[in-house]
Amino acid sequence: MTTALRLAEITADNFDAAINLKVRPDQEHLVAPVVKSLAEAYLHPGIAWPRLIVDGDRIVGFVMAFLDIDFAGDGTGNDIRSGLWRLNIAAGEQGRGCGRFAVEAVAAEIRRRGGNRLTTSWHPGEDGPERFYLGLGVRPTGEMSGDQRVGELVLD
Repeated sequence: MTTALRLAEITADNFDAAINLKVRPDQEHLVAPVVKSLAEAYLHPGIAWPRLIVDGDRIVGFVMAFLDIDFAGDGTGNDIRSGLWRLNIAAGEQGRGCGRFAVEAVAAEIRRRGGNRLTTSWHPGEDGPERFYLGLGVRPTGEMSGDQRVGELVLD
């Protein structure tokens, strides 16, 4: 069971541990490695919100949110979205509440910034995380983002 889950910023001191975090081998095709996420965060400052998931003093996962993106892309601000961009839970750490904690932490950050919905996407299929997201209350929107199903969680 988890002890004291918390989020931590990626620093020079924990960078190597962060990029060495690995999901289960059968899940590698479902989520990009942490190093790619950190490169994307570097390319999208102010939008990407990368964090390590830490249990006591152990790194158990990685989460990256996107914040306040204009999905319409037309400058009107009619479709501003924030949500979960990446979620990597270390092999051997799944089923302990780390993923749920991460999604709830992203939701809290979105609420703190005035948002009222969390958007995410996932690879559909038996081996994908759809049951996990649906179990958290995420509902498919009917949209696709490339080959990924898009879902939304309305925040209270």
